[in-house]
Amino acid sequence: MSGGAERNADLKALIRTIPDFPKPGIQFRDITTLLLDPGGFATVVERMAAMVDGPIDAIAGVEARGFIFGAALARELGSGLVLVRKRGKLPGKTLTEDYALEYGSDSLEMHHDAIPQGARILLIDDLLATGGTAHAAVRLLRGAGASVGQSLFVIDLPDLGGAARLREAGVSVEALVEFEGD
Repeated sequence: MSGGAERNADLKALIRTIPDFPKPGIQFRDITTLLLDPGGFATVVERMAAMVDGPIDAIAGVEARGFIFGAALARELGSGLVLVRKRGKLPGKTLTEDYALEYGSDSLEMHHDAIPQGARILLIDDLLATGGTAHAAVRLLRGAGASVGQSLFVIDLPDLGGAARLREAGVSVEALVEFEGD
């Protein structure tokens, strides 16, 4: 985690934990309480902007909460925003990446012409758990010809292995806060 837990304790305190949602045993990390706090939300964007490593051409926000942070960060950095969505949500011609879930499969899509070859893309989402969705987004973006070397998250659940999975794919991972044991 970048910046250390102490520096971001203020943000962690704004994230509500809802036990047993969406099923028993899950500790849901709810960012809506963070978004309700204007200073907290602004601080997330400022701190994420400071974590960006090198120049980027665009930010890829993963549906749906990645759009929130991706859009705010894109404005802060003066870059474009690529929407990475669930299947069937984008009009026009799209590129698709299927991926496995613990209970089945899903797909991500982006417009086929969203990024030029070689574009440097920063991947953004609110939470990193097992990394399945983020890894699929990286494959989708790279399949379109993008260079994806960095990802940023508000929350990492390190015990679920998503950060290690992305690092194995050659993507650096940084998060503002971590919640152990989830």
